[in-house]
Amino acid sequence: MSNVQSVRPQTGSDYARLLKRVTAAGLLGRRPGYYARRIALVAGLYLAGLAAFFALGDSWWQVLVAAFFAIMFAQVALLGHDIAHRQVFRTMRPTRISGWIAGNLMIGMGYGWWMDKHTRHHANPNHEELDPDVAPDILVWSTDQARASSGLSRFIGRRQAALFYPLLLLEGLNLHVSGFRSLRNPAVKHRPVEGTLLAAHVIAYLAALFLVLSPGKALVFLVVHQGLWGLYMGSVFAPGHKGMPTLKPGEELDYLRRQVLTTRGVRGGWFIDTAMGGLNYQIEHHLFPNMPTPHLGKAQVIVREYCAEIGLPYCETGLLESYRLMLRHLHTVGAPIRAV
Repeated sequence: MSNVQSVRPQTGSDYARLLKRVTAAGLLGRRPGYYARRIALVAGLYLAGLAAFFALGDSWWQVLVAAFFAIMFAQVALLGHDIAHRQVFRTMRPTRISGWIAGNLMIGMGYGWWMDKHTRHHANPNHEELDPDVAPDILVWSTDQARASSGLSRFIGRRQAALFYPLLLLEGLNLHVSGFRSLRNPAVKHRPVEGTLLAAHVIAYLAALFLVLSPGKALVFLVVHQGLWGLYMGSVFAPGHKGMPTLKPGEELDYLRRQVLTTRGVRGGWFIDTAMGGLNYQIEHHLFPNMPTPHLGKAQVIVREYCAEIGLPYCETGLLESYRLMLRHLHTVGAPIRAV
C-alpha cells in the first residue's frame, strides 16, 4: 500500500466535515442549464459530422472526419459518464434512457456493462482485488500481479510501459466488444434493449462506411476513427489513478482516504477541463460523484485546503507529468517479469 500506511485518520468522520463545507458552498446543486447547453453542443457537432461525412462522399478527406468523430465519440462518452452519475437527471428512468442513447446507440459502448464496472471502481479505486480497472489482464499494475502473471500479460509486461499507448489504439474496439460480451452477464439489466441498440449502432456504422466509401477508404476510416478514439479515452481516464498507490486484499481505509490517496488530479485551464470532461478534477469527482462538472473546480479549493488541515496528501500534477509518472510506474512494476 506504499505511502498510504503513514496517514492516520482523525477521530470522527473527516469526510462528514468536508461534505458539510462543500454543501454549504452550494456545490452539490443541479446545473440543468449547463447540461442543456452541453448536450445541445455535443449533439449538434455530432450531427454536423454526419452531414460532413455524407457530403464529402468517397474522398480521402474523410480521414479528417474520422479524426473528428474520434473526438466526438470521446465527448459523448464523457457526457454519458456525467449522465450515469446522475449529475444531469435526478431519477433513474431518464438517466437510463439517455445513457442508452449516448452509450449504446451513439458510440456503441454498453451502458449497463460500463455502469457495473465503473460503480465497482468508484467503491474501491485502485484496490487490486475489487477495482476492475486494476485487475491484471493484458497489463499488470503491481509487482505482485507481475510475479503471478502468465501468458500474454507476462509477455507484454516486460515492456508494458513502451506498449501502453500503442495498446490504447485497440481500446475503442475493446469497448465495443465488452459491451456485447456483457449481454451474457445476468448482472446487466435490460439486456434485450442494450443488445438491440448496440447492434443498431454497429449496423448503421458499417453500412454508412461501406455504402458511402470504397472498401479501402472505409477500412482506413474505421482504423483511424477507432484507434484515435481509444487513444483519447485512455489518455483521459488513465491519469486519475494509474501510478498511484494500490490497495491489497485486507487493507482498509476510510472513505475519504480511500478516494484521495489513490487518486491524482491534473492541473490545467479551460482546454484541459474541456478535453478531459472535468475528470482532471478526479479527486473531487471521486469524493462527490453526483457533483455537476462545472462545480468541481470550485470544490477543489475546499478539498485541497481541508486535506492540508488534516495532513492528508493531495496529489496534483500537470498532464504530461501524470503520463510520465504512469509510464514509470508501469515500467517499475514489470521488474519481476524482466528479472526472469
